[in-house]
Amino acid sequence: MALPDEVQRISEPVRRWVRTQEREYTQGEPRPLAGDLGAMGVYLGLVSAAAAAVRASGRELPERIPPGDAVLLAVATFRLARRIAKDPVTAPLRAPFTSFQGPSGHAEVAEEVREHGGVKHAVGELLTCPFCLAQWVATGLVFGYVAAPRATRLAAFTMTMVAGSDVLQFVYDAIQNGALAPSQPEDEGVDTEPGGDDAAGRHAEQD
Repeated sequence: MALPDEVQRISEPVRRWVRTQEREYTQGEPRPLAGDLGAMGVYLGLVSAAAAAVRASGRELPERIPPGDAVLLAVATFRLARRIAKDPVTAPLRAPFTSFQGPSGHAEVAEEVREHGGVKHAVGELLTCPFCLAQWVATGLVFGYVAAPRATRLAAFTMTMVAGSDVLQFVYDAIQNGALAPSQPEDEGVDTEPGGDDAAGRHAEQD
């Protein structure tokens, strides 16, 4: 028996099991399981390559991250992930995998994946999900922090400043829309009938 035939014979039960699991999981929905598996493989490959590069450079991992740097990197991760996933300016990065649906919130857009069930579906979901992108962004910032801490702090500080500016923009909009205007007192339900309370008192005395 030829080697390719033998490999096919051995791998056939595995392929059957994979097809069964995919069918039972998706319930007929076009889910990009193969694309998601590929994305995980790319992520693990990049992490392994970055770790090998850091080790080859002779740099040692920090024993701890100062709290200030941790907060800086966390805010920068949030802002950069959201910028990639939702910002109109970064739409060209998402355009090959998504289609524009309309505006969404302040200076953000709503998009949907173009194709369903394939690699483009997996990439489109990743690029439009700030929660998913945060894993990749945070990993990049952490390795940057290890390899070039000063440059990474500066880049993270920039994105943190942008996030702070966003908060101030929302506060300013709220003030412009009357968030600080004094609220009108509610009607306390005073009886407006002529002589209502006095009349009631007189009736009580007569009784």
